[in-house]
Amino acid sequence: MIELMILGFLAERPQHGYELRRRMEQLHGYARTLSDGTLYPAIARLVKAGLVRRAAEPGSAGAPRQTLTITAAGRDRLLARLREADGHDITDGSRFFVVLSFLSLLPDRAERDAVLRRRLDYLDQPASFFYDGDRPLRAADIADPYRRGILLSARATSRAERAWIRELLDDTGTSRTDTTQEDPL
Repeated sequence: MIELMILGFLAERPQHGYELRRRMEQLHGYARTLSDGTLYPAIARLVKAGLVRRAAEPGSAGAPRQTLTITAAGRDRLLARLREADGHDITDGSRFFVVLSFLSLLPDRAERDAVLRRRLDYLDQPASFFYDGDRPLRAADIADPYRRGILLSARATSRAERAWIRELLDDTGTSRTDTTQEDPL
């Protein structure tokens, strides 16, 4: 996700490393800090791979600043990552939100819709944080008020996200017709 965030933000405009880090931390959330030991080696790998270009320019205090710019190859890589988002990029909420943050960069609406349909298919599957053997437990099955609260919160979030995706797909004329799915949680 670090690579996707770097390429995504640089696709919007060239940036200095500190600005890029600030924007990535805002997207990634306060609970997950982004260390220099994570960010700068990732930038170095992208530069070495020819996906990002680094150029020095004079800084306000005399020390040169590094401006980062995405290359054509970097843009191609970004679009491929967005287009092919699957697996944990779809099932993990934090990872999906990173994909979603840059999905509008895909120029083809059908490709954007395909990513949304993969997420919707995942959200429509029965799931729970708690199971009785292989059977997912629903909130009504849980006596513990805190565990029930987890499921009720997750169900409300899932319901809202599924409604938003269906609405967006309806606007594009590619929505699935079955909108009467039972809540998976």
